[in-house]
Amino acid sequence: MYLVITRTFPPELGGMQNLMWGLARSLAKLNLIKVFADYHENHEEFDSSVSFSIERVSGMKLIRKYRKSYLINDYLENNKNVECIIADHWKSLELIKTNKKKICLIHSKEINHPKGSGLNKKVLSVLNNVDHVVANSNYTKNLAIDLGVDEKKIVVINPGIDPVIEVPKKYLDEAEEILKGKKNRLITVSRFDKRKNHEKVIMAVRNLKEIYPDIIYTCIGYGDEEEKLKKLVVELKLEDQVTFLKNIPTHLKNALIAKSNIFVMPSIIYKKSVEGFGISYIEAAQYGVPSIGGKDGGAADAILHKKTGLICDGNNLDEIYSSIQEILSENKFKEYGKAAREFSNGFTWDRIIKQYNSIINN
Repeated sequence: MYLVITRTFPPELGGMQNLMWGLARSLAKLNLIKVFADYHENHEEFDSSVSFSIERVSGMKLIRKYRKSYLINDYLENNKNVECIIADHWKSLELIKTNKKKICLIHSKEINHPKGSGLNKKVLSVLNNVDHVVANSNYTKNLAIDLGVDEKKIVVINPGIDPVIEVPKKYLDEAEEILKGKKNRLITVSRFDKRKNHEKVIMAVRNLKEIYPDIIYTCIGYGDEEEKLKKLVVELKLEDQVTFLKNIPTHLKNALIAKSNIFVMPSIIYKKSVEGFGISYIEAAQYGVPSIGGKDGGAADAILHKKTGLICDGNNLDEIYSSIQEILSENKFKEYGKAAREFSNGFTWDRIIKQYNSIINN
């Protein structure tokens, strides 16, 4: 039996939630598992629909942490058949007392504290006392080593994806209406925050529209930067070139991706926040859409430069502009898109879970 400990889990939305859901669901196909997850409103319907046990822990954040650890330690004491514990975050294991095999996932931002600082010492006290540390990319692995994590414990396993969903025709038609019949189509699906770098893409669109009058940039998401970005679009007179959408059906989101030429997310490092991997690039690749990603972070694991897309310096507006132009002007999006679709096949959960099973059984 395996325990999965996570702070984020569906029905809450987000990349980490999808990762832990995919991992738990894939493990449960061949193993008995139990999930300890933080409380989320309206979880009852979701929890009753899955094939494994989910125990939700509620309460204020600090109290919840101690209560959750107490419940897990008590469960371990009374259930000797637990073979392995898999956690989403070092904090999820901080108070767990057991000699059972422990695996901790790392993603980049949560371990990125100055070497020798109090937080760095806390991170190392957990990660250097587990059996395996799973890094979501080679970038995250190298970051962990630089910060003092034992290299011998680290294995790189990229996040998995579900098989591509065929988009119903009515959503493809709706996507065409949103895209206004324009031919040069860029898209970003992510939170609106500094790290994702929408601002520079919008500025690049301002210059690109002189060459491509029919360019359109679709931004799907929400976040702190949303109003600032909308204001920038008005200032640059790009209302006809940039579209903002949020809270749309999954089928419509997928239709808009499938109908686009390039997925653009040239992420940068902002404060301690960095793109550890970038599952959105792979999700776009499933629909035959190449990506442009930033050189900072783990995008190089998700984009093969000049094969499935391009890697550029997200801090350099000229590089973003020239990368978009290169793919559009030479119709590279067809060649790169075909390669991207094939590349995405290596990230399906049925393949990724074999890597987890390998370290669990090692």
